[in-house]
Amino acid sequence: MIKRRLSKQIQIGNVKIGGDAPVSVQSMCNTDTRDVKATVNQIKDLENAGCEIIRLAVLNKDAAAAIKDIKQQVKIPVIADIHFDYRLAIQCIENGIDALRLNPGNIGRDENVKKVVALAKTNNVPIRIGINAGSLEKELAALDIPLHEKMVKSAMRHIKILEDNNFDKIKISLKSSSVPTTIEAYRMIAQMVDYPLHLGVTESGTLKGGLIKSSVGLGTLLSEGIGDTIRVSLTENPVEEIHAGFGILKSLELRQKGINFVSCPTCGRCQIDLISLAKKVEDALKNIDKPLTVAVMGCPVNGPGEAKHADYGVAGAIKEGYIFKKGEIIKRVPEENLLEELLQVIENEN
Repeated sequence: MIKRRLSKQIQIGNVKIGGDAPVSVQSMCNTDTRDVKATVNQIKDLENAGCEIIRLAVLNKDAAAAIKDIKQQVKIPVIADIHFDYRLAIQCIENGIDALRLNPGNIGRDENVKKVVALAKTNNVPIRIGINAGSLEKELAALDIPLHEKMVKSAMRHIKILEDNNFDKIKISLKSSSVPTTIEAYRMIAQMVDYPLHLGVTESGTLKGGLIKSSVGLGTLLSEGIGDTIRVSLTENPVEEIHAGFGILKSLELRQKGINFVSCPTCGRCQIDLISLAKKVEDALKNIDKPLTVAVMGCPVNGPGEAKHADYGVAGAIKEGYIFKKGEIIKRVPEENLLEELLQVIENEN
């Protein structure tokens, strides 16, 4: 059992972050926020996949204006991602945004910060300080210290600005495309503050490579109890980020939402096209919300026994296979019917 770092709890919309709340999974739309229809459609796809918080880029006042319409049509909390322009932050708050991603040191004069913070307080809008290794302040980037220390210094600078304005509904992220740098930055700040931490490896890559980087980086930190909400950043349909995020959490037994998929690596005993079958089963069940363990195993010798913990599963034989439940075989069917029969059993009983 992983012992979580005890952080202060904040709330974004109806989602609690930190404290004893489960680690949440979020993503970011890649639509133009000004295109309300496209953005809402993508958010609904993400909601169906299990996304719990969504972030939108707000580049101008038209995007900020669109927030109002978007909020009225979606269920999950919405975060506005804003750089430099405090007026966009104010407009988004007025239009009902649930949280901001904004570094207070980047929006100009103290009076601008005070305006944003005062309105955020009144409307219970948390602020995420988002530090990116590639865009540090020039004076910090020039320091002769490790990169993760520069990132933490930057975060602490922004935190102080908010704290000096008596604002503590804060969440922090420190992202780098380097996995070791990301890990060390989060480890360091976790010892310095008790604010909730949003984990991510930025610019991690496409589905295959990005998933590896994110799994190593996020998995390491989560296994140490660090992290209250996560985003798996992928150059891919953002729905894949949600499946990946829950996959990481399930592998560490931090969340039980959805299917826990188990399959064997195949060997010379396998007499069916297991790789194809496993992919089809996993894809068919990816949007199921109920916590079930489903196994796809290569042979009847070890299949049901090795996967007896599974709620449901299939084990291959010679051009046929067995469907089993809790380790007990309940059906014997031809190979071409295995997928259909397994899905039917799961659907009938759930």
